[in-house]
Amino acid sequence: MRECGMLLPISSLPSPYGIGAFSKEAYEFVDTLQSAGQKYWQILPLGPTSYGDSPYQSFSAFAGNPYFIDLTALIEEELLTEEECEEADFGDSLTYISYDKMYENRFPLLHKAYKRWMEKMGPEKAEACFAEKLMPETKEYCFYMALKNHFDSEPWISWEEGIKLRWSDKMEWYRWELKEDIQFYEFQQYKFQEQWEKLKAYANAHDIRIIGDIPIYVAFDSADAWAHPELFQFDRDNLPSAVAGCPPDGFSATGQLWGNPLYRWDYHRQTGFAWWMKRMEYSFRLYDVVRVDHFRGFDEYYSIPYGSETAEHGHWEKGPGIEIFRKMEEHFGTKKLPIIAEDLGFLTQSVLDLVKETGFPGMKVLEFAFDTREESDYLPHNYPKNCVVYTGTHDNDTIRGWFEKMPEPDKLLALEYINGRHGEGPWVNWDFIRLALASVANLAVIPVQDYIGLGSEARINEPSTLGNNWKWRMKKGELSDEICQKARRMARLYGRF
Repeated sequence: MRECGMLLPISSLPSPYGIGAFSKEAYEFVDTLQSAGQKYWQILPLGPTSYGDSPYQSFSAFAGNPYFIDLTALIEEELLTEEECEEADFGDSLTYISYDKMYENRFPLLHKAYKRWMEKMGPEKAEACFAEKLMPETKEYCFYMALKNHFDSEPWISWEEGIKLRWSDKMEWYRWELKEDIQFYEFQQYKFQEQWEKLKAYANAHDIRIIGDIPIYVAFDSADAWAHPELFQFDRDNLPSAVAGCPPDGFSATGQLWGNPLYRWDYHRQTGFAWWMKRMEYSFRLYDVVRVDHFRGFDEYYSIPYGSETAEHGHWEKGPGIEIFRKMEEHFGTKKLPIIAEDLGFLTQSVLDLVKETGFPGMKVLEFAFDTREESDYLPHNYPKNCVVYTGTHDNDTIRGWFEKMPEPDKLLALEYINGRHGEGPWVNWDFIRLALASVANLAVIPVQDYIGLGSEARINEPSTLGNNWKWRMKKGELSDEICQKARRMARLYGRF
């Protein structure tokens, strides 16, 4: 079946109070998708973000970002007042998120809501709500965040030895000592789950499916690493022996040093990949389809000695391969797992074989297609049907920004390929959208910025940089009725609606 969708992070919605949220604007976007003939809404990871604000560096693989909780809904529940929310300073910009102000002002408001909610519910009913909604791993995250607050936001490796190493007497003491802080984080997760489930149900009822996104790795400063050090390549002091990244290539002479802890795949195999089964259970609860970032890490992963300043001295190690996905098929009782494999970049034959063996659709990105130095697998005439095509992803420039910066030979190749219909005019974004939708790919997903026709100012992320990433927001009304009707006509023209 040929279908299409749009890519827009929750944070980029034009909601009030500084950042996109599960607010009425999210419901309106679902309506917009339906009117535009779309079947999918792809978002970025929903986890709580840490330093740098990247959704790919989260404090837990089993928790949600409290920034996305709709404050308006809390006002309607009489847990907050409109005046309290209006007085909070979330920044003046409607186009960019001020994460510093979000951090300083969001949590005091949520704490007020928590106190009023607890007064209404009472401790027993509140605990029953938490037990019903939250997985044990999510509650472990809540304990972790209460501990982080207690230790002045330091990562767990810097905590006092007893709680760092999870001695039973220290665990019991801190659970009692930090009981209220723990409940505050449980309240946040409860409201996150409640509001997200309502939004997802609305989307599904309107024939829109959610494509979620999970990074293959977890952060070192995370509840996952603290609560389950046995899952990772740690030494006796719970320090990593090696960390994740990518080797040097044409884009980076020193490679990419991500710093995430690496999995002890031998231990995961002995447990039947139990932690991964739980992680996918949580992910399939949140999303209809899961895009797995850095899929090649299941075939081979790049191991960099801990303490290295660059990724130059790493080496490749074998991952779990097809075995983990066979276990998933057995666990979930289906051979058609709703997974998209992020298989971008340089791929060895063994990675290609693994993607083919799983049957998961891989990804094709038009911004990678036009290189005069070599024939590219990303050119549409080379696509298989079982793939997802994008003009660009969250890590790419917008199609307009990319086209304007292209080397002249590559630009001429691209113009010739699209028949140069609009050349460098304001409509060049539609030429590449048309190229994606007309391809044989079963699914085409286009970032909203490309439908609007925005330039580099609307880029979501520039890898290996800090400062301006994850901040862009769509303005209200920017995705106009005119654009949506054109998107609908094009989707119908190419048999995707």
